[in-house]
Amino acid sequence: MTLPFVKMNGLGNDFVVVVAEDHLFDPTPDEVRALADRETGVGCDQLIAVTRSDRAAVQMKIWNADGGEVGACGNASRCVAWLAMESMGLDRVRLETQMGLLDAWRVGEQLVTVDMGPPRLEWSEIPLSRKADTRELPIEVSLDLRGPAAVSMGNPHLVFFVMDLDRVPIEEVGPMMERHPLFPQRANVGFAEVHGHDRIRLKVWERGVGLTRACGTGACAALVAAHRRGFTDRAAIVELDGGELEIDWSEVDDHVRMTGPVSIEFTGLLHSVETPA
Repeated sequence: MTLPFVKMNGLGNDFVVVVAEDHLFDPTPDEVRALADRETGVGCDQLIAVTRSDRAAVQMKIWNADGGEVGACGNASRCVAWLAMESMGLDRVRLETQMGLLDAWRVGEQLVTVDMGPPRLEWSEIPLSRKADTRELPIEVSLDLRGPAAVSMGNPHLVFFVMDLDRVPIEEVGPMMERHPLFPQRANVGFAEVHGHDRIRLKVWERGVGLTRACGTGACAALVAAHRRGFTDRAAIVELDGGELEIDWSEVDDHVRMTGPVSIEFTGLLHSVETPA
């Protein structure tokens, strides 16, 4: 079987998007890791499968570079939504994901807004291994890293607020906090430096991926956590290494909406991963 793929990115957070349509595409963890490998494979942070859906324009499945399947990816949702809108001649689409239905729409030529739904803030929803105040968890790494927040945007996030982001040893702290025993499903670990009520600078260590140039759900989680602590308004620009995302946590319906650019790098063909359904 040969399937087309599109290499895309949202602010440098990159994906191999496999257009499977009606074909069965269920790669093993080893196959995902092989495709994601930047030396010997196509190279990506996440592998995405796009198939037909009875409930939405398309269905998407997501695997991290380490081979594990995950429920949500904000930047990938914007990329898949843009592909679907382009192919269908639409300005608005609905995506089916493991975590539910997401609405997305154009706001520019290659600029997309996706409604990520309401954040999950109860300890059992994130989930945590025990009851705790998700606004400020009893976790202390050092004097500069203490009392982080927990938020789920379809995947679990741990958000530290720091004074000087450039001085944080993210590649040391990130993997340690990713596997903190409070997070039974592991955590995406964000490090946020608040620059004002409408701007946050952010770096994210993604579970199963590592340090990335951007993380859409991480940006949403950072804004939610920052507002809950009184650091920002309900809307802010989140500045990541790959660029900026506009995040808006609506007071009306409690939904978090993310706006940002998408980009195509190249297209190709993927050979013989699975057989047709």
